[in-house]
Formats: sequence, C-alpha cells, structure tokens
Amino acid sequence: MHARNHWGGSFEINNNGEAPAAENTDWDRASLHSQQQYRHLDETQQSWLLEPPQTKKKNKYVDFGCFVCSRKAFKWTLISILLAFLVIAIPIIITKLLPKQRHRPLPPDNYTLALHKALLFFNAQKSGKLPKNNGISWRGNSGLDDGKEELDLEGGLVGGYYDAGDTIKFHFPMAFSMTMLSWSLIEYNHKYQSIGEYDHIRDLIKWGIFGPDLAGEMAAALAAASIVFRDNVDYSRKLIKGAQTVFAFARDGGKRRTYSRGNPYIEPYYNSTGYYDEYMWGAAWLYYATGNVSYISLATNPGLSKNSKALYDIPTSRALSWDNKLPAAMLLLTRYRIFLNPGYPYEDMLQMYHNVTALTMCSYLKEFRYFNWTRGGMIQLNLGKPQPLQYVANAAFLANLFADYLNATGVPGWNCGSKFFRSEFLRNFATSQVDYILGKNPMNMSYVVGYGKKFPRHVHHRGASIPHNNIKYSCTSGWKWRDTRNFNPNNITGAMVGGPDRFDNFRDVRTNFNYTEPTMAGNAGLIAALASLTRSGGQGIDKNTIFSAVPPLYPKSPPPPAPWKP
Repeated sequence: MHARNHWGGSFEINNNGEAPAAENTDWDRASLHSQQQYRHLDETQQSWLLEPPQTKKKNKYVDFGCFVCSRKAFKWTLISILLAFLVIAIPIIITKLLPKQRHRPLPPDNYTLALHKALLFFNAQKSGKLPKNNGISWRGNSGLDDGKEELDLEGGLVGGYYDAGDTIKFHFPMAFSMTMLSWSLIEYNHKYQSIGEYDHIRDLIKWGIFGPDLAGEMAAALAAASIVFRDNVDYSRKLIKGAQTVFAFARDGGKRRTYSRGNPYIEPYYNSTGYYDEYMWGAAWLYYATGNVSYISLATNPGLSKNSKALYDIPTSRALSWDNKLPAAMLLLTRYRIFLNPGYPYEDMLQMYHNVTALTMCSYLKEFRYFNWTRGGMIQLNLGKPQPLQYVANAAFLANLFADYLNATGVPGWNCGSKFFRSEFLRNFATSQVDYILGKNPMNMSYVVGYGKKFPRHVHHRGASIPHNNIKYSCTSGWKWRDTRNFNPNNITGAMVGGPDRFDNFRDVRTNFNYTEPTMAGNAGLIAALASLTRSGGQGIDKNTIFSAVPPLYPKSPPPPAPWKP
C-alpha cells in the first residue's frame, strides 16, 4: 500500500524499465540535505515546515480614561519629552547657573565728552543765589541786589546769567541762548537722556527764562521752553502766557524800535540790526507752542519776509547769530513743511523758505566758495571779523539738523542748482567745523577750556582769573590779575573762547577779548552742535514732540477763480 501522493503526478516507472539516474545530481547540497531531513519527518511535520502558520501579535494599549493610547506610542512620547527636556531645558538651567558677564557700555565719543564740559559753562555764568549742587567750587552768590530799586519789578532782576567774561547781563543774547538750548533739547532729548544731562539742561533753561523779557526774542525763548516743560502743565501754560504777552508787546506799533538804539551800555556790544527776523522766529515758536494759526499766518506773511529781507541773497543773512535769526527761523518753518505739509494757504511761502534754506546749506559747502575759508579749514561766516567760532558752531548745528530732517523723511539729499548732494555732505561739514573747534586746527589747540591736553589758559573772564581765597575784591582791584601773564587760577570748564583770526592764528592773551572771551550765545550754539553730532542715545531727531500742540491739518481749498467776463 502506497502513501498518498501529496505532490500530485504519476507513480509509474520509466518505460525502458531502467532505474532513474541520480535525479538529484544537479541539486545543491543544502537542498539535498534538507530533503534528507524531511524523509525522517511524518507528513504532518513536513506540512508544518512547508507552510508555517501566520500568527499576529496582539497590540497592547494604555487606558487613560478619556482616551486610549498604544503602549508603543506612549513609550515614544515619553522618550521625545525627555529628549526635548535635555535639549532645551538643560542649557537654559546651565546658563542661569553660570555667573553673568556684564558687558561694559561703549565709551562716550568725543562729542559727548565735550558736551558734558560745555554745559558746565552755564553753571559758571549763573547770577543770583546759587544752588548747592551748582558744581563750580570757585563761584558764589552774586548780584543779589540787582533791580532792587525798580519797584515795578517783582523780585527785581536777581538771577539769570552773566553774558561773557564781565559781570554784565545782556538779556538779548541770553534769550537767544535759552532758545537754542531748548531747540536742541526738543530735537535731541533722547541723547541728553542717554548721557545723563537731561535734567541738567532743563535746569539751565529754567534758570535763564526767569530773567527780564525782550519782546520778540524773549517770546521765542519762553515759547520754546514751554515745549520743553510740557510735562509740567501749569508751568508750561505760564511760559506760554508770558510768551504771548511779550510778543504782543513786540508787535505793538507804538513801541517798535530796536532795544539797543541809543543805549551806550548795549549798542557797542550787542547792537540789534532789526526785529523782523525776531517776528518770524517768535511767531514760529509760538505756533508750535500753542497751535494758534494766527502765528503761522504771521510767520508766512509775505510782508514779513520782505521787511526782514529773508529771501535776499545776502551772505550775512545766512549766518545764524544772536542778531540774525533768519536761517534758524526758515529752517524751523521748513520743518513744518517737510513733516506736516500743510498746503494752502501757507505752501507758497513755506516753499520759498525751504528753497532759501537749501541754498543756505549749499553756501556751507567749500566747493561753492560762497564764504571764504581759512587754510586750516574754518569757514569764515562772519567775513573775517573777530570771534568767529560762535558762527561756526551755529552753522554746524543747522547743517546737521537739516540732514536729520532729510533722513527722517527718507530723502537722501538736496539740490544745489543742477547738482545733487547727499546729506552726508552736511554731516561732514558739521563734523569738520566742530572738530576744528575741538583741536583739529593749525594751532593743535582745543578752543573749549578743559577739553583736550592743550586749551586756552588766559581766558578773559573775571571770575576765572581772580583767586578763590574768600577775599572780596572790587572791580578795579581785580585788574592786576587781568593784566598778569600767569595762568588763570580757575579753569572755566566748557567755555568756548572767541577763537582764531582769519589766518588760523590764536593768541592766548587775557587782555585780548577777541581771542579769549567766551560768550553765552557762542556756547549755546556749541552745545546744540555737539548734541546733534554725538552718537550717544542713537541717531536722528524727535519728529513729533514739537508738533504736539499743532491741531490736525485740513487744508483749505484755494479760492475759486474770478468769474469769466467776455
């Protein structure tokens, strides 16, 4: 009996009756070996090897109550969380545990160092009862009886600042100085805060605007200061009221005359050549302080520009000074056009002011030779006359400020005729002139006392030249120190002297005030220029603070054309 044939096919023998030859001759030995093993297994066992059973593993799950998760997914989730902790949390923990390395702030630039010193000059010029923190050891109380005989002046004339090296208070240049300080603080308040001088300069402005008023210029000083002190509402309103009062006085037709005319104590030193530039200057500041459109209407009145000769091509009109406010007033009004673009009815005059301002900036560039320059690189804005540095500092401030206005609006430069100049030309001009003042000049001398290794030692200044020995000296008894060749016993730190002559020569002689006397107006311009150039606190200006009182602008439509007549 034969076993069943599980493979199918016949069991018959070959027809020739011969036994088959070795059938497995060509098979591989491993296969033969397997077949030999299979011969010892029964049929059931062989079926197991040929067709093994397919078994499936049963997945295991973890029940969290609200959801079910496979154990495998749960395991990899835990591993991922652990890896994330190792990668993220551990470095953070290590960083927290390590001792912190404090990065030292960048050292202040030269303009910041000079600015700190220049502000101290105003501390040295204070008159009246001085605060304990005044910081000038050789200065004491003075002028406590000023104006005592003037019964109509409440508090008399105590306070304010001495103008220069002598104990005289000229309020016209003092008012201009306060306006310049306020303007620089309004534009660059972030820089003053960065270098720790914000409160200091506000105190200096406050000390100056308590002095008696001088119409148009004092109105500008009070109006500008009211913007500085807007965080003190009551005080700001008081300043605005004072500014409006003195400006109305200035505009009174029956009182229109230059304050210096015929006054032998003023005319030889600070002779005012006119008041229409103060009208424009004061009106512009009052508009920014109050938002009253009557002031901007006056500032853009064609008659005002005509009487002030604002649109004339006069070299002296392009040099900002205590006497000539035109380039500053037109730049201040150009600011209005650049940022707010009020349109009609102010656009025509504002565009003219803008054009004149651009031409003024062109005149500062050496290649046009509008002004003469010394061989050492100083522009001669006062046409070769003595005490040139105050004009140089003012021009540096205006140039850099105009460049900041352009940059704030994304305008890369301006045109001088058919030629385009990038704003960097103005910065280079401002930098070169301030650097000249600080020592990059043929004399290799800093004209700011206390800055650098070489600076004037015989400054024409009464307080700085008399020893601080608790002895009171009369005016005439102090002459022996004025005339001595010895260094001043007290350095009046931060004072910018009159400066060199038109040949870059400087004589450090106390008796020659043209070289060695500092002034408030000169130092105010220097402070403004330094604040504009320093990189402390970042670049750029404060665009909006000055406009905070200006109402929203809704340009009026131009008047309709006249009716047609056949």
